[in-house]
Amino acid sequence: MPKFSGVFRKFLFSYILILIIPSIAGYMSYRTSIAVTQSISIENNVTQLQKSQEILERRMAEVESFTRQLALNQDLSVLLNESVVDQKTNVYGIWKISRDIKAYSQTNDFLKHFFIYFTNFNVLVTPGNAYFRPEHYYEASHYNNLSFDEWKKTILDKTHSSEILPLSPFVTGGNQTSVITYMQSLPLDSFSDSSPATVVTIIDEKTINSVLSGLRNEAGSWMYISDAQGHTISLQGITQPEIEQLSVDPKFDKASVSQFYKDDLVIKIRSKTTGWVYSTGIPRHVLMENANKIKYITWSVTGAALLIGLLVGYLLSYRNTLPITRLLQVMKEHFGKEAALARNEYDFIQGNISNILMNSKHLESELKRQLPLIRDAFYKRLIAGEFQTREEIMSAAAQAGTGVGFNAGYTGILQINGYSDMESVEILNELSAARLILKQIVIEDESSVFVHMTDLGSDRMVLLFTSGDTEAGEEVNKDEVEKLVNRLVNLAFGEYRITITAGLSDPFNSVMEVSRAYEQARQALENAIYMNKKGVVWLGDTRIESNTYYYPIDLELRLISTIRAGDEEEARRIVKSMIEQNTENRELSMEMKHQFIGELKGTLLKLLDQKAIMESTSFEKIKNRIIAIVTSESIEIISQEINGIIADMCGLITSKKNDAHSRTVKQINEFIAARYADADLNLYRIAEHVERPEKYISQLYKEVTRTNLSDQLEKVRMDHAASLLKRNQYNVDEIASHVGYNSSHSFRRAFKRVMGVSPSSFRQSVEE
Repeated sequence: MPKFSGVFRKFLFSYILILIIPSIAGYMSYRTSIAVTQSISIENNVTQLQKSQEILERRMAEVESFTRQLALNQDLSVLLNESVVDQKTNVYGIWKISRDIKAYSQTNDFLKHFFIYFTNFNVLVTPGNAYFRPEHYYEASHYNNLSFDEWKKTILDKTHSSEILPLSPFVTGGNQTSVITYMQSLPLDSFSDSSPATVVTIIDEKTINSVLSGLRNEAGSWMYISDAQGHTISLQGITQPEIEQLSVDPKFDKASVSQFYKDDLVIKIRSKTTGWVYSTGIPRHVLMENANKIKYITWSVTGAALLIGLLVGYLLSYRNTLPITRLLQVMKEHFGKEAALARNEYDFIQGNISNILMNSKHLESELKRQLPLIRDAFYKRLIAGEFQTREEIMSAAAQAGTGVGFNAGYTGILQINGYSDMESVEILNELSAARLILKQIVIEDESSVFVHMTDLGSDRMVLLFTSGDTEAGEEVNKDEVEKLVNRLVNLAFGEYRITITAGLSDPFNSVMEVSRAYEQARQALENAIYMNKKGVVWLGDTRIESNTYYYPIDLELRLISTIRAGDEEEARRIVKSMIEQNTENRELSMEMKHQFIGELKGTLLKLLDQKAIMESTSFEKIKNRIIAIVTSESIEIISQEINGIIADMCGLITSKKNDAHSRTVKQINEFIAARYADADLNLYRIAEHVERPEKYISQLYKEVTRTNLSDQLEKVRMDHAASLLKRNQYNVDEIASHVGYNSSHSFRRAFKRVMGVSPSSFRQSVEE
């Protein structure tokens, strides 16, 4: 590309500059490898120490649990309370205890060596054996540093409460070892100098070390455990003199969790439960060995990356220059070749894109300028009940940028008094100024209630009171609304001498009820004017007897459209609202009640002409249910029956819609199966075929099949491509053309994305 070689050189230079970064990163990686390795080692070994601590404490807890189980043993309790009579010993009871405790030594390696000493019999019982003279046991198993008398005095004849004897040299069966000893007197509440019995568990250091074997996973590392008093519990890889030297060395910080001591990294933690200290050491050369590996890998990868990066940078420079070349060609065709020659490539693209952005910003500012008009039109349509479904309202609210939802709240109408039947230019200007003042007062109010406002003629305003987050179901406080309107009325009169009458509705609990609440507010305002009331007037405060029922034509039309849309929940809410209007806010005579229920029945009968209902086998059943509604029944029973009929109708309509959706999806799939080889087949062509909007069929297909339409088209093409690859009649470029791809490169990428392997690898696997 000689004409655009400057662009190519700029790309190539950028890639070479980027390749320098891995070299710098390699050096920095080597410098930080030691610190990183040390940090990882500390973290891993602290974790290992904590795990080993948990394991050892759990095993020691098992030993303690064993002694508590013995304390509950009934046979043992009998022996503890027996006394020696005529030098006779309960041989059978001792034999039974010896046999019963044998199972513990076979199932827990920490209980392989334990015994129970009965003070009253002077008998020492082990699993499967009993020593009626403790000195016989001492001859076979004893501590090197304790004589028989010392052993009997400090261990057998003394009271112990979960006491642990530190690591001590021990001889058993002629073999020299080291053990720790767990001692517990029985019963557990023994507090005197002597106890009826003592359980002594002797745990071999090798058994402890086998549990903690995971701590010494590096050559030259060591491990040491001591109790709260500093006595040794276990040690591996280090001698006792070395530990003693470590503990008295002033250079060693006993409070530090990790530190370097001589050539070892020493890590130490303390158990919050037992107070034991767990320490481990890792030789420095082990840490440096890992760092050297990182150094070797870093420089090897860096060198290889530089060589490969130079080649890839060259290829990417060429590849990334192509789109710019094409973009320049397109822009030259639209903006003129002379402009392209006057400046370099980037200035030319930048200038034209800037013009596009400026035009876009101008369009955006124009839309923002018209946003208040759109918002005002939205509020007027909302209170007029022109929307048919909740989804339609939410979409219009998002377009208008209202900012919050309308799930719950109140509707109010403000009338500026004193301007009735005055329509001169001066009066209209004065009313406009008054409305602006009222809006500013509402905006500046610090109430938690969110207010939406729109004008209603020259002397009225409609206010929708909602919370700041009604999408979350938060209710609007009626007292807050009343306080806000009272402040508005008082401030308007006190500061500007504007007299206001405000009519407020009952609460609405759905966005579809806003128009109904508006009618209530209008009714409250009209009643207030009729009764010459000033200030804030709620609908409930103006309840009067009525000779007519409430069932406006727009509400009937909304109920019909809601049921036709299959929205059962919203239809139920409309019926409930109408019933509340005619029972709570009006006092209907029996005749008016009959007429109101008759109107509702008539509305339901009108809905029977729906195709989904007429073609259903339930048509006659639903019709008979409507006709059978008795107007003299209580309003609760009538309401339940009407809701049941609405549920049946909405169910039939929804089912019919689902069938229609399934037919549309089937039609789409058949069209794709027939036209997949067409390279121009896209969402627009499919929408054109099924005579539906593009966005509609895209959403519909995703809802019904849980699959994107574009993914389905790609899958169909790849399935046919796989079939052609298996036949081995065409090369990859020909297959790409056969399944609707103009570019073999795009086909290969799509095939690998869907099938997981490239087309050539797929064909090779089939042949093998």
